[in-house]
Amino acid sequence: MIIRLATLNDVEAIMQLIAQVVPVMNASGNFQWDSTYPNADVFKNDIELEQLWVAEVDGKVAGVTAITTDQADEYRNAGMDTDVTAIVTHRLAVGLDYRGLRIAETLLNQAEVVARELGIDTLRIDTNSNNKATRKLFPKLGYEYTGETGFKFRPNLRFYCYEKVLGE
Repeated sequence: MIIRLATLNDVEAIMQLIAQVVPVMNASGNFQWDSTYPNADVFKNDIELEQLWVAEVDGKVAGVTAITTDQADEYRNAGMDTDVTAIVTHRLAVGLDYRGLRIAETLLNQAEVVARELGIDTLRIDTNSNNKATRKLFPKLGYEYTGETGFKFRPNLRFYCYEKVLGE
């Protein structure tokens, strides 16, 4: 497995991965994503900002995530001090054919690498309250639940927020 910054050449494969994952998410009651989000423009913007990472297996995009410093104001409702600079992981997805290969874990480890490179010791992530897989994964990787919030861009959904503070 190779973890690398995404390029514009990856967008088509990323969108195929998202098109594969969203119906499965929705079928499990997780409506965090739909046919309008995340979209190619969001990923292209992430690429331009050099904050989109892919996991590549046998030359194919197997997973994707944005590793940013973008924090939602709503994180304050979940007990987070958004005045603290943090690495925030967004848009984490793994292709169905690549489940069980620890790709999500590897991408989250890349967030730690980026944080250390930038001298940032706080990592944050959120997930839809109905996403059972990530709700199990995040604590396993040392993230602590900080609280629950809603987001303006996804009304009527609740999100669980997690934070991890890196040690020396």
